[in-house]
Amino acid sequence: MQLDDLYRRVIMDHYKKPRNRGTFDADVVTIDLNNPTCGDRISLQLQVNDGIVEAARYTGEGCSISMSSASMMTEAVKGKTLEQALELADRFSAMVKGEDVTFDEYEDIEALSGVCKFPARIKCATLAWNALRKGIEEPI
Repeated sequence: MQLDDLYRRVIMDHYKKPRNRGTFDADVVTIDLNNPTCGDRISLQLQVNDGIVEAARYTGEGCSISMSSASMMTEAVKGKTLEQALELADRFSAMVKGEDVTFDEYEDIEALSGVCKFPARIKCATLAWNALRKGIEEPI
């Protein structure tokens, strides 16, 4: 199996069987973002206690890239400090811009590394991560 095929399967798995899709009933930080270029939209909820992301959930609509990225991001940030979550977001942004970055802590994210070949899709891939960054840096 080619690496591209494996990555495509990982992306489609997260798209068809999203992790952490839904909402919380509790008091959480909620961030709504959209990509006006293509219509992707996300509502991200972060449950943060003592500077640790205990859980993250999302709802939204969009292409397989944006929704898979949201699914992967919500898995990757669980249990991370806010600083570690921001560092993951920075590394993800670097990866989709073509930099050589690895994610030993959650390898599924690397399936989106090929997005760098399609500049129009970078905004799709980074939508959820930008929501994460906004929720941490500008909590409501």
